[in-house]
Amino acid sequence: MTFWHSPPMGEFELLALLRERLPAPGPQVRLGSGDDAAVSVPAGATATSVDALVEGVHFRRETAPLRQIGRKAISTALSDLAAMGAAPGEAYVALGAPEGLGEAELLELGEGLAAVAAETGTTIAGGDLTRAPALTLAVTVVGHAPRPEDFVTRGGARPGDLLVVTGELGGAAAGLLLLGDPSISVDEAEALKARQLDPTPRLAAGQALAAAGATAMIDVSDGLAGDAVHVAEASGALLVIEAEALPIATGVAAVAEASGRDPLELAVSGGEDYELLAVLPPDRVDAARAALATRGTPLTVVGKVELSDGAQGRAEIRRPDGEAVPSRGFDQLRPRRPR
Repeated sequence: MTFWHSPPMGEFELLALLRERLPAPGPQVRLGSGDDAAVSVPAGATATSVDALVEGVHFRRETAPLRQIGRKAISTALSDLAAMGAAPGEAYVALGAPEGLGEAELLELGEGLAAVAAETGTTIAGGDLTRAPALTLAVTVVGHAPRPEDFVTRGGARPGDLLVVTGELGGAAAGLLLLGDPSISVDEAEALKARQLDPTPRLAAGQALAAAGATAMIDVSDGLAGDAVHVAEASGALLVIEAEALPIATGVAAVAEASGRDPLELAVSGGEDYELLAVLPPDRVDAARAALATRGTPLTVVGKVELSDGAQGRAEIRRPDGEAVPSRGFDQLRPRRPR
């Protein structure tokens, strides 16, 4: 399909300007944006995921520049490919544009999408544009691997395996608090806001973890607590996470104190960090840590997998004294304040 269809103004001119900003097609794409449908010739196996951002639910234009909205829309979708250990391939963008969003704004949004595509080696191969009551972006991404079994699912955690987390946690939740309350002042404010507005998909880290022998993996989009439950249920295992081992981002504690929150709550329940929670056999952790170090991504052991006393599995976050930390992940359908 054509990348943009029925734009609000200057259809053909806008199409030409947007295509000029797109990176060159990847090796699997034989026919990209500009025809009725894209044509690709993938080799091996493919993984496909869809992610959506909706104004008033996931972001507010008063606090999120359009370029960053475009970047975040494709980055959050690509994070799902990272969690599978997939190499990025193609992206398809469906954009709902409200009245009043003009050509310049659409170009700014498109530039954000194109920038992340270029940074990650992703081909934006098609999409659609329509009018909508609120700004909406739905991004479908396709990733690749030589064989289906090369992808890492949520369901392979085994008793005795270790739980590891890339990067740091809590930064996106702290950034959201800073965007909502400008009176909070911390030295790391801009870095924390960037974690919320412009996350980085851990694509290279996901591929390295898959190559190192990860038995299960998920991206931390809905909060460590909730995402760990997804792995536990899919694996039929008990995941035990040690609270004191969690790599909490610098500045989170200061933001939590200023807002009357618990920094641990932001780290385990806040969501949108887009780090990876992976499960590794103990003898593969050092190799995985070394592989990620070459990419500038730290890897922290945060817990272990045990036999579950329930058929569906469960996850616990424990303090040093053994007390369980009350926590829950982010729920898309739970009433909440817009971002």
